[in-house]
Amino acid sequence: MARNDSLDIAYQTLYSELVQRSLDESFTSEFSSDGRFVSVAVKGKKYWYFDAPKPGGGGQNRRYVGPQDDLEITKRVETFKDLKANIKGRRRLVSTLTREAYLPRPPLMTGQVVEALAKAGFFQLRGVLIGTVAYQCYSAILGRRLDAVAMQTGDVDFAQFHEISVAVGDSLPPILEVLRKVDPTFREIPSQTDGRVSTQFTSRDNFKVEFLTPNRGSDDHEGNPVQMPALGGAAAVPLRFLDYLIYQPTRAVLLHGAGVPVLVPTPERYAVHKLIVGSRRREDRDATSKSVKDRLQARSIFEAMVKNRQHADIASAFTEAWDRGEHWKDAIRKSLMSYDEKVQAWLRRELAKGVTELGMDPANYELEGKPEPDQ
Repeated sequence: MARNDSLDIAYQTLYSELVQRSLDESFTSEFSSDGRFVSVAVKGKKYWYFDAPKPGGGGQNRRYVGPQDDLEITKRVETFKDLKANIKGRRRLVSTLTREAYLPRPPLMTGQVVEALAKAGFFQLRGVLIGTVAYQCYSAILGRRLDAVAMQTGDVDFAQFHEISVAVGDSLPPILEVLRKVDPTFREIPSQTDGRVSTQFTSRDNFKVEFLTPNRGSDDHEGNPVQMPALGGAAAVPLRFLDYLIYQPTRAVLLHGAGVPVLVPTPERYAVHKLIVGSRRREDRDATSKSVKDRLQARSIFEAMVKNRQHADIASAFTEAWDRGEHWKDAIRKSLMSYDEKVQAWLRRELAKGVTELGMDPANYELEGKPEPDQ
């Protein structure tokens, strides 16, 4: 088993504080945190202007804000000063959590892309960060260090329900423009089934961004891009089992910069989902590697939650997936059987404990036998 060392309570408290501080992003969306307000006298009257660095350097862009004697405007300026101080404090928290608590910090490009999508409003439009970048958030959420080997990735995946994308009545700026502010070499990858739309974007260094959405219809829809009105011109690939993963996501902070507030799947849903998809990868070298990582991530999260005595949370997610039908059961069975006998026995025993806590019979979930008492 992985060690799943517990984080010191002081670091867990710092992370909770960072989550709370990171929620207030409304003002920085209008005025860049890199800029500053300046008071300028014009014909004996003072006015507020906002100076922000020009893209690529080389001076400042000055923007008129309003008269200094307008109390509402001056109040916003004072709020911005507090917010900038808050950003500096958040940067210190992120530095402490990554350097002293050894929590995972994403690679620079990953952090910049997620931050750009966050500032563009992706998470406000109820989008969800998924995949290995989401997994990197669970050490802080669970208060335990997870298996670091399972954190390696060269891309980032985002998901949104199609019905939400239609219903919100709002949209991100054009996705390609958002990504090119991070790296001007980003380009669209036309869908192989419909070249008029793109679900993937890649940079010259082969960093890939992909958008996904649940497939709740026929398997014939699998892989066919779906138009997503809220995603700034991007389409999304419909995938099975994704509706289960991104249902009722949880707030987290990606430890990049001053902390990026994101929505990620709950850890228990993420772990069970990895059991499911880990058994359904197509048989090729890359897929086999991804399958191994899927099951490693699932096991690491299960171990952390068991040590946290969150058996009922795990069992609730597990039984919901199991009860969805034979395809789900078969996928879970195959993944469980892929572990060695010792890990299999441990998983079944701990799942049985949680199912029993929920007042259900473990035998109904092929977790036969009474769960052993805690040692």
